Amino acid sequence: MFDRLQKPFLTVETGEAYQPIRLTYDITQPDKFVDALEQLRCIKKNTTPNSWSWFWHEEAEDLNFESTDHYRKGEKPLRLGTLTRRDGCLYLNLPSFKRACLAAPFFHRHLHADILKINSADFINKVFALDERLPHGFTELFKNDELDRILHQRVEDYHKVKELCEDAESPEEAFRILAEFTEKEAKKRLPYAERYIFDMKKSEDPEVIFLAFYIFLRARELVAIKRWFGQTGYSLSDAAEETVVQVFGDLNIEY
Repeated sequence: MFDRLQKPFLTVETGEAYQPIRLTYDITQPDKFVDALEQLRCIKKNTTPNSWSWFWHEEAEDLNFESTDHYRKGEKPLRLGTLTRRDGCLYLNLPSFKRACLAAPFFHRHLHADILKINSADFINKVFALDERLPHGFTELFKNDELDRILHQRVEDYHKVKELCEDAESPEEAFRILAEFTEKEAKKRLPYAERYIFDMKKSEDPEVIFLAFYIFLRARELVAIKRWFGQTGYSLSDAAEETVVQVFGDLNIEY
C-alpha cells in the first residue's frame, strides 16, 4: 500500500485522471451527418474510413480544463478524442471523464438532435498506474452484454425499492427503506465498467441533464482516486455529497 501512495496514477495531457469513456450517439439523419460534422473546424477526417478526430481548437478552443497548469497549447492542437461511425451510430472515444462531460454539451450545441442524439456512455471505474498494461482499444474495454446486465440489474433494484416505498405503511417506513437501500448501494464495490443512459426529453433543459451526468461521473472519479490513495472506506455517497457541495457551492445555489 505504501508503494502505491508514493506512485501517481496515469493522467492525460490536460491533467485529469486517465479513465477511458465512450459516448454513443444515434445518427438520426445519416444523409446530413457527415456534412454537418465536417463543417466544424475542430473536427479533422482521419485516414481510416468513417473516422474523425476532435481537437482542442477553433470551436472547442474555449473548453475549460481546471488541471492544465503544466500544459501549454502549442502550434499543434491537442486531440481530445476520436469519433467512429459504425452501424448507424457514432462512437466518441475519450481518455477522461472531464472530456466526456465537456463533449456531451459541446456536440449537443453544434450538432442538433435532429442529426445526432446522445444515447449512452460506457466508462471504467478505476485509475491506472503509470506502468500498468492498458487495455487495447475500446472494443476490449466494453462488453455490451455485461454492461447491459449491470444496467438492467440496477434498474430492477431501483424499481423493487420504489414498490416497497409505495407500499410502506407510513412515510417514515418509506424513508427507512430508501435510506437502507442508499446506504447499501453506496458501500457496494463498483463494477469495472458501467453504462450510463441519457434520457433527452424535449421537455427538460439539456444543461440540467448534462449537469446530472457530470455529478454522476465526478462521484465515480472521486471514488477511484480516493481508493487509489488508500481511503478504502470512501463511498459513493461520500463522493456524491462532496460533488454536490462543490457544484452548487460554486453556483451559489441552495439545495
